[in-house]
Amino acid sequence: MESKLVKPIASNRKAYHDYFVEEKYEAGLALCGTEVKSIRMGHVNLKDAFCVVKDGQMVVHGMHVSPYEKGNIFNRDPLRPRQLLMHKREILRLYGRVKQDGYTLVPLSIYFKGPHIKLEVGLCKGKKRFDKREAAAARDAKREMDRHLKERNR
Repeated sequence: MESKLVKPIASNRKAYHDYFVEEKYEAGLALCGTEVKSIRMGHVNLKDAFCVVKDGQMVVHGMHVSPYEKGNIFNRDPLRPRQLLMHKREILRLYGRVKQDGYTLVPLSIYFKGPHIKLEVGLCKGKKRFDKREAAAARDAKREMDRHLKERNR
């Protein structure tokens, strides 16, 4: 069996700062041709994107795909809502978690898996301000410990 090569395109690092990521899911994207060409060139931004389940379908809002410069009349709106392709069971399970537990669905990264473009969606819970400070302090402490260990091992 041939392994699928995973090549990252863009990631949403702000999501890891603002949310606790509980679970990760992989979803396909329904795109048009010029959007695919633009994404292949890396012209995509996930910073303010979020996912919504509506009428049994999952849709990503706020994902900015820049217009393809050679696409002229075939270009679509850069911020149009795009449908995510997942199994119905997964969508319904995520919808239940989002409705009852106060979770949100946030796109974490977009990547190629073989010839297909995939979106990694995280089931996330929001961080409070003190959680963010705590995470930053832990990250700084780890960096400091690594620095001391590196100096000691020279």
